[in-house]
Amino acid sequence: MRLYNTLTRQIEEFMPQDQKNVSLYACGFTVYDYTHLGHLRKYTFDDVLIRTLKHAGYEVQFVQNITDVGHLVSDADSGEDKLEKGAKKYNKSVWDIAKEFEAYFFKSMDAMGNLRPDVSCRATDHIEAQIALVQKLEDKGLTYVIADDGVYFDTSKFPEYGKLNPQSLSELREGERMGIVGGKRNPTDFALWKFERPGENRQMSWPSPWSARGFPGWHIECSAMSMQYLGEQIDIHTGGIDHIPVHHTNEIAQSEAATGKQPFVRHWVHHNFLRVDGQKMSKSLGNFFTIDDVLERGFNPRALRLLLLGSHYRDQLNFTWEALTASQTAYERLEKMVQSWGSETSEPSVMGKDFEQRFFTALEDDLKTPQAVAMLWEMVKSDLTDDEKLLLFGQFDSILQLGFSTVEKTEVSEEIQKLLDAREQARKEKNWEKADEIREKLTVAGHSVADEKL
Repeated sequence: MRLYNTLTRQIEEFMPQDQKNVSLYACGFTVYDYTHLGHLRKYTFDDVLIRTLKHAGYEVQFVQNITDVGHLVSDADSGEDKLEKGAKKYNKSVWDIAKEFEAYFFKSMDAMGNLRPDVSCRATDHIEAQIALVQKLEDKGLTYVIADDGVYFDTSKFPEYGKLNPQSLSELREGERMGIVGGKRNPTDFALWKFERPGENRQMSWPSPWSARGFPGWHIECSAMSMQYLGEQIDIHTGGIDHIPVHHTNEIAQSEAATGKQPFVRHWVHHNFLRVDGQKMSKSLGNFFTIDDVLERGFNPRALRLLLLGSHYRDQLNFTWEALTASQTAYERLEKMVQSWGSETSEPSVMGKDFEQRFFTALEDDLKTPQAVAMLWEMVKSDLTDDEKLLLFGQFDSILQLGFSTVEKTEVSEEIQKLLDAREQARKEKNWEKADEIREKLTVAGHSVADEKL
C-alpha cells in the first residue's frame, strides 16, 4: 500500500513498525460547537483509510482524541479557550457543552457510516499524563516559564523544528504564525501549560507543579494520549492541512524531544479543505452546514459520502447543494440497481476479478477514491451477471459504505418496520415534517429510504 507522507512530501510505500499491526492516531474534534461538513469530509477519509488498511490485511489500532480543553481561538498562545467561548455562546457550562457536542460529533459520524475509534480519549481525562510529559521536557532543560502566562517549549533547543512544514522558518515573521506573547524567547515557542490568571475564573483548570490552577496547551494532549495508547512512535497520524504548520509541527518537537526517538510518526496523512460555493466555510457567510442541514433538506448522508469520495483527499472540494442533489440522484439510481439484483455468486469471473483488482489497487495507491467510485459505476454497467455484480458491490461497499444492501431490504427488525410504516402513513397524510423526522431516525440507524411518488 502506498500513501503520501507529508513529512517526506512524496508518495511512498507504507511500512508499519510491526508488519501487519498498524497504530493510527487521528486528531479529533474540538467539542465547542457543531460538527460541520468540512469535519465530515476529514473523518470520512480517515474511515476510508482504516477500512482500506484492514482490507489489505492489517490490524489497525485506531485512537482518536476529543479536545475538550486547551484549544485557544487561534494558533497563538493567547486568547480565549474555545470551550469557554462555546459555553458563553450557548449559555451553558463548559462540561455540558463538551458533552453535547461530543454526542453530536458521533451522531454525525454514525450517519456517515464512519467507524468508531478503538479508543476515544478526552483531554480532560488525561491531565496527569500531560503534566508528566511537560515535566519530562522540563527535566531535560527544554522549557521555560513566563510569569503569569505559562510553561513554554524552547524551539531553539530542537534543531529540527519545522521539518514537517515545507515553508522555510526564516520566511515566517512573528505574529503571522504563532502570535506575539510577551516573554517568548522565540516566535515559534509554544505553550505546554497555561496559567489561570487572577480573576479569570475558568470552569476548567487543575493544580500543577507550576501554578495553583492552570490548563494544558492544545498540542501536548495529542502527544501524551497517543503515547499512552500507541507507544512513543506511531505509524500513521492524520489531520487537516491546517494542522501542518503549528499543531503537528509542535507535536513532533515535543514528542521527539521528550523520547529521543525519531520519527515520532512514520506517515503523516493530511486532508485538504472543503469549500462551499467557492468560499471558505464560515457561519458569518451563512455557508456553515451540518448533518442536520443535510437531513432537513431531504438528503441521505450516504449520498453526501458518495459526493465526498468523488474527490481525492489531498484536493480541495467545492460543496454545493446542486452537487449534492446530483449525488443523491446517482445514489438512488445505484440503490435501485443493487436491490434489483439476485443472490450473490460464490466466485467472480475473470472480468469480475479484474474489476475487483482495479478497485482495490486504486484505493491502495494513496486512496484514489475518484478512480474507485468510477470503477464501481463501470462494474454496475458492465455485462457481468446481476449475481456477480452483487458479489462485487458487497466487496466494494466494505470501503465505500453507501449504506444499503439486499439483506436490509428483505429483513428488517420489528422496530425499523414500525418506523417505515409510520413514515409511509405520514407521507400519505402529507405530514412532511414528521416523515423527515422518521427518515432521520432510519438514517442514523443505518437504513436508507428511497421514496417513490405517491
